[in-house]
Amino acid sequence: MAGRNRTLVTEFFLTAFTEHPEWGLPLFLVFLSFYLTTLLGNVGMLILIRMDRRLHTPMYFFLSHLSFVDVCYSSVIVPQMLVVLWERGAAISQARCAAQFFLFTFFGSVDCYLLALMAYDRYVAVCQPLLYVTIMTRKARVGLVAGAYVAGFFSALVRTVSAFTLSFCGDNEIDFIFCDLPPLLKLTCGDSYTQEVVIIVFAIFVLPACMVVILVSYLLIIVTILRIRSAGGRAKTFSTCASHLTAVSLFFGTLIFMYLGGNSSRSSERDRVLSLFYTVVTPMLNPLIYSLRNKEVKEAVRKSLSLSMIPGRPKMDPWKICHVLVSLCFL
Repeated sequence: MAGRNRTLVTEFFLTAFTEHPEWGLPLFLVFLSFYLTTLLGNVGMLILIRMDRRLHTPMYFFLSHLSFVDVCYSSVIVPQMLVVLWERGAAISQARCAAQFFLFTFFGSVDCYLLALMAYDRYVAVCQPLLYVTIMTRKARVGLVAGAYVAGFFSALVRTVSAFTLSFCGDNEIDFIFCDLPPLLKLTCGDSYTQEVVIIVFAIFVLPACMVVILVSYLLIIVTILRIRSAGGRAKTFSTCASHLTAVSLFFGTLIFMYLGGNSSRSSERDRVLSLFYTVVTPMLNPLIYSLRNKEVKEAVRKSLSLSMIPGRPKMDPWKICHVLVSLCFL
């Protein structure tokens, strides 16, 4: 730090992947297609859940919020990344960087909480099926989801205030796809110990806390499944949890490697690759995971498509047409 230029930084310059200029256009097209697929898949899931009464259950209530959060989460990051790729770097003001960081942390935290709530929902459904309706009432579901949004807001607020009370000076280049805390800490002028503690506190109260809920829920689910005598019954019960387990593994796996590792001796290239998984790939795959492995969703899609093809049926309104079109992405 002694030899660093002490000129304060008021804007940052994102330069991710610019060391390979020949990759610019291919990566732009790939990530644009991923983003469009994310929007189509998650909006399609939202419409499908809204239109089909068989999907008006607690599990799909949580899934609809997960789809909404995934759309917002991806939209905070990917458009900025596309600008960086198209223009081979892009300037971003400190205020805009802080806003992006806040929104990314908010939706990312809510995503974690929702996945934990979905694990709890599966625990109640498998381990306490007779009490499921009385436990997972509409009031309880709304309260749990509201709690997830409130907790995500305060988590994002604390991290954003902690990060942007630092002074940034010298080099203003961020070799990353968006304004995240690890690359920002490399640009600080003074001691960033407090901000490092914030990363750890965030990890303790969000990632491990949610993982404990998920692990305990599935441990109890496994114990219950093993008590089922028939192999077919065990397979059928476990299949209701397979989609959620897949989504949890993808999302939490990359976040753990990213945020529970130390900030020293980090590889920018490794961080960029990891960040692409939880900001671009996972939101795109979630609706596909839940549709391809979920019988109720596939039946809802088939019903919507079959109804649209019945001869003599009245012409559908634009909302119904949109419903049918987005349903095609689940086949």
